[in-house]
Amino acid sequence: MLTMRTLSGFTLAATLFTTTTLSMAGSASTAGAVSAAGAAGAAGAASMMSTASMRSTGAAVADPVPHGFTTFPGAFLASLAKPDESPPGANDWACAPSARRPVPVVLIHGTWANAFNVWNELAPTLKRDGYCVYALNYGGAPGIPLKATAPVPDSAKELAGFVDKVLTATGAAEVDLVGHSQGGGVMPRWYLKYHDGGPKVRKLIGLAPANHGTTVSGVSTLAAALGILGIPGLKPGDAGPNMFAGSEFNRVLDQGGDTVPSVEYVTVVSRYDGVVTPYTNQFLTAGPGAKVTNILLQNICPLDLTKHLDMTYAPAALQLVRNHLDPATARQPSCRPALPFISRLRPQR
Repeated sequence: MLTMRTLSGFTLAATLFTTTTLSMAGSASTAGAVSAAGAAGAAGAASMMSTASMRSTGAAVADPVPHGFTTFPGAFLASLAKPDESPPGANDWACAPSARRPVPVVLIHGTWANAFNVWNELAPTLKRDGYCVYALNYGGAPGIPLKATAPVPDSAKELAGFVDKVLTATGAAEVDLVGHSQGGGVMPRWYLKYHDGGPKVRKLIGLAPANHGTTVSGVSTLAAALGILGIPGLKPGDAGPNMFAGSEFNRVLDQGGDTVPSVEYVTVVSRYDGVVTPYTNQFLTAGPGAKVTNILLQNICPLDLTKHLDMTYAPAALQLVRNHLDPATARQPSCRPALPFISRLRPQR
């Protein structure tokens, strides 16, 4: 969920955009050279080596999934020109789930964002992991970069239709939901509770999820007291006020408990989140038949200073998502000092 307070972070985006773009261009150039060399070598050795043996001997193999941006500011600026584009690796409607990865993954962005700028790193990563990956845009008109501003119950209806489309296309019985902010908290929880989504969902993994209302570091409390919530994107009835602490929406959502039976919930939370505050409002309590795992990122990586907007590009957070999608292949996240917006290299493979 994006606020006026966090917009100040975009002053950093102008500086980082050039670096990010040049980095991608350099990576693309290098990848092209390596791919060409690998293709030539493969042609000469095709009768003697399979792709697997090429990997074992160190020969280059072309990556069919393009790399995306590695920071939120770069992806955000790029999305201004293509706000409805899918992130790399997502929305291949011909994808067939495998025996190893039988459950498709649906990625859900947060408020004032879109699928492209939020999932430019995780979507291709999960695609390379072997998942069928899907990412929807919701809660905003086509051509507008700042989406997910519609009332949350309306957005939940959009998610319901999208999940049904994924299940029909893939033949799967259920999906895993991975979301950020609104998309990892109240919106999919409304879908699960009030659109009978429980039987269709195996797991809900929320990165910096807006679950129990936010004070936006005190801004929403002050705005409510002053009666100045009617600014664009925050008028009453829209997504922002739905998620303010003490809202009628949150009261209705939370009545009867946080969870629905049979769904496994995971929250990945940063103590430095200045948008969904206090950060403890992001945690969930398990009800009957549900399982909840609440993770404070700094309990695993104490020097990780990841905040709200860059949670979907934070290496440790992304590894935790991969671990909970498939515990059998879980790895300990690689911890190192991490600064907001500029902590990204590549997640461990």
